[in-house]
Amino acid sequence: MAIYLPFVKLSQWQQIAFSAALLERMLPNYKMFSEAVDFGDAKILRNQLDIIWQWLANRNTVKINIDAQLLKLEAEIPDPEAFDSFGVFPALDACMALTALWQLMQSKPLKKSIVSEVDLDDIKSISRLSHNSVSYYVELLLLEEAADVTATNATTPQPITDELVITDEQMNEHPLMQWEKDSQNELFDFLKFAAEDKRSCQLAKQMSLSEGLSNLGIEIS
Repeated sequence: MAIYLPFVKLSQWQQIAFSAALLERMLPNYKMFSEAVDFGDAKILRNQLDIIWQWLANRNTVKINIDAQLLKLEAEIPDPEAFDSFGVFPALDACMALTALWQLMQSKPLKKSIVSEVDLDDIKSISRLSHNSVSYYVELLLLEEAADVTATNATTPQPITDELVITDEQMNEHPLMQWEKDSQNELFDFLKFAAEDKRSCQLAKQMSLSEGLSNLGIEIS
């Protein structure tokens, strides 16, 4: 079910723009979690992503202290063991993806012809984190649906057990799962040939926000 994209075909700038666009779809998940449990400050993540877009549009003039940004972000990362709500996981994924994006920006740019799989660890991690947020959420939705059907069809009340099985086919056919894959593929196909300029940033951001929803289907406010 994983998404495999040939990131070696993207320049570092294109990889950063791809990652920033994915994070536009992940940040609303953090904001909703933060507001629900009164933890963290979603504005800090929003501000950091805005700074990254500014750098992408004007990288020759925008200077960033990335170590300081990473330190600031660290305080906003939730501990999944401290919360009993599902929302902590996509919130954590957003923080981990933003951390990986800062690390990607710290790495030394390489020519496409000499990029190795190790050099692609950060962008592959960001792609995977976005996909995993959706995958886990979809699995929970399907388990709830299956449990409801089982309870409805049972002649006597049945406890929900771990015996419910969700197949790969069910996962792949879910609209949110398909949308995540389509979104990543469309962004990749666009950025692969995009000029490294402000207009490409605007178009990539518009693509990620076109539905007005996070990757979990949460309305972006």
